[in-house]
Amino acid sequence: MILLTAVAAGTVAGWGFARWRGIAWQPPIFRATWLVALGFIPQFVAFYSPYTRTALTDELASTSLICSQLMLLFFTFLNLRLPGMPILMLGLGCNLAVILANGGFMPLTIDAASRLVNQAILDSLVIGERISSASKDILLPETRIVLPWLADRFVSPQNMPYRFAFSLGDVFVAAGAFWMLVGERPALSVLNSGDN
Repeated sequence: MILLTAVAAGTVAGWGFARWRGIAWQPPIFRATWLVALGFIPQFVAFYSPYTRTALTDELASTSLICSQLMLLFFTFLNLRLPGMPILMLGLGCNLAVILANGGFMPLTIDAASRLVNQAILDSLVIGERISSASKDILLPETRIVLPWLADRFVSPQNMPYRFAFSLGDVFVAAGAFWMLVGERPALSVLNSGDN
């Protein structure tokens, strides 16, 4: 959700900034865009598709998540020349690091979980296990989390219609995506130099 918000805001801001400068806004030109689709497929199968997510073991779901993150990291590496992409890559790296350090899933702090669900639901969750077959998170007390500052520990504001937990890595991913859509790209620099 935080990434979608950043992409929408970056697109609007990028278009507005380009219009203010009197140039046409152009979306970034990526290399190897097929890696994004390929990177999303394992997550779709493991967490989003109701037909497959319940059939996968936790080990397969974890492997799917890690493979997905690695492919997305490789995509960012290939497109590192774009503004914002180094920040986005840093965020993906932070998320992958905490996932690998905690058994293959993103740790969710009990404090963050308590701000998302009521106590009855929280009491039904098992410490150290996935929240559900649709979740990439495992519920852990902060003292048991390796790299706790990178875990899902932040929670969206109460007045939002859809509430969610997110990590520092997610913040970097969103900031990188926003800057990538707003920042001046090499193609625009070439166009501007020809106008002078």
